[in-house]
Amino acid sequence: MAAQTSGQEQGTPKPRRRRRIGCIVAPIVVVAAAAGAGGIGWTMLEREHQEARSVTLDAADFTRLKDGAYHGVYAGGMYKWRTNECDVTVAGGKVTDIALVASQNLAAETANADLLCERVIQAQSLQVDTVSGATLTGKAYLKAVEDALVQSQR
Repeated sequence: MAAQTSGQEQGTPKPRRRRRIGCIVAPIVVVAAAAGAGGIGWTMLEREHQEARSVTLDAADFTRLKDGAYHGVYAGGMYKWRTNECDVTVAGGKVTDIALVASQNLAAETANADLLCERVIQAQSLQVDTVSGATLTGKAYLKAVEDALVQSQR
């Protein structure tokens, strides 16, 4: 009489082998998913940075400023990551005060914004050096100031 063989003996993978394959495949799937998500995030971030690098600051004419207090807003680019608002005071035809009043992280950004605003007041121009390491955010602050100054020219 022929001996009967069980399903495992006829080529069905053993449970241990399945577990080993699962231990190899699962991390590969996780790494691939993380790489895909990271790639998408990097693409979005790079598009935002490209937009911020191309921002121009030439709409405000510092020779035509009218005295008063003005509120400027910059919507922060395509993903609104750099949305901020400022108040600008013009007296005697010159910018005398700039205050950042709203930002994504106002508490952390105040020191850099204050330094940048001092530079604008001293130079009476938006063509100033931004804070090292915060160039894109600095341009967003300057766009809000520019918005306020454009209002002062009307």
